[in-house]
Amino acid sequence: MGVKLGILGLGTVGTGTVQLLQDSAGRHPLLQEIEIYRVGVRSLDKPRAVELSTEVLTTDLEAIVNDPAVHIIVEVMGGLEPTRSLILKALSNGKHVVTANKAAIARFGAEIFTTANQAGVYVMLEAAVGGGIPVIQPLRQSLSVNRIHTVTGIVNGTTNYILTRMQTEGSNFNDVLADAQRLGYAEADPTADVDGLDAADKIAILASLGFGGRINLQDVYTEGIRQVSKTDIAYAEKLGFVIKLLAIAKRDTPSSPLSVRVHPTLVPQAHPLASINGVYNAILVEGEPIGQVMFFGPGAGAGATASAVTSDILNLVAVLKTNTAVANPLLTCGHQEYCQIAPMAELITRFYARFLTNDQPGVIGKLGTCFGNYGVSLESIVQTGFQGELAEIVVVTHDVPEGNFRQALAEIQNLSAIESIPSLLRVL
Repeated sequence: MGVKLGILGLGTVGTGTVQLLQDSAGRHPLLQEIEIYRVGVRSLDKPRAVELSTEVLTTDLEAIVNDPAVHIIVEVMGGLEPTRSLILKALSNGKHVVTANKAAIARFGAEIFTTANQAGVYVMLEAAVGGGIPVIQPLRQSLSVNRIHTVTGIVNGTTNYILTRMQTEGSNFNDVLADAQRLGYAEADPTADVDGLDAADKIAILASLGFGGRINLQDVYTEGIRQVSKTDIAYAEKLGFVIKLLAIAKRDTPSSPLSVRVHPTLVPQAHPLASINGVYNAILVEGEPIGQVMFFGPGAGAGATASAVTSDILNLVAVLKTNTAVANPLLTCGHQEYCQIAPMAELITRFYARFLTNDQPGVIGKLGTCFGNYGVSLESIVQTGFQGELAEIVVVTHDVPEGNFRQALAEIQNLSAIESIPSLLRVL
């Protein structure tokens, strides 16, 4: 029997997926078993990059998820509604679902996976994180025997592109953003990317898989890159760092709470993630006994994302061809409990801070004293030069609880010599 697909959406990813399915020569032979049965679109009149018959195309998405002939629903339309409702309806109807929708999974994952488990079907989401980079299946399967310590990723191509250009050209954020929008690397409304929301969705999904528990998206600390200045990028370089927007999920011991966060970070130049530039993504997984494994590749684009979507379809075709009623525990979502997320005040990390101060004797000493009062040990403190009348001082700390660092900073802000603290970044 042929496996019938119902595809919701025929935008960039939907079109890429159809093109891949129609060009199966030299690929896995199971692709021959797949029939593109229905494709849901907004408008039937729009010109398309793929040839599909008028019987296949429909604007009635509800009819596709309710059609008893359809075996697999491929959701590549994006958005939260009606997407969520359509996914839930498809699952309730006993259909497997392949989705590229990280926003829906990060927000409604609990409801979606519970429904799938009750119906005895699978939700496949390789394309939801990292475009074509295979990272979901490795976390679910190949690395599942490891005790994962940390998942650290550059998972948003737009922000990585912007920071890379700021670094190589010495340009400022607004200029590069405008250019990225003109080139199509950034959306007209770049909020989800530059404010870290897209990366937060993705790290919530990766953390859930890596640490075997559900993640409440509200618990993910999220900070974007709007505040990163070319001055900080230049200082970071002098100190041996590059600045990247990192998404981090970390657990120190199996019993300790998780730290899950997205923020711009100073990354040592020798670190594997420091050299990931442009629109590329990379996810570094550290665990025991494997050590470090890095997944690197294109984080977006029609071909890359279609590769991930179609590999998920292929996995499901293999399941359907074996006619087994037994759920594969490595493909299902087995965890019901929510992970305990540690508050940011308890995070132990290094910090970089830049101060503008009045040029008067003893300022560095006063800074050192305030930090010392809260147990903040300094790795380096440098007066880097002047901005007009004001002296610029850059500080890098040793590991310190974030709460202690914030208390010290509150005291420092009240010093008469301190004009402002224009930058505050964490250090990996």
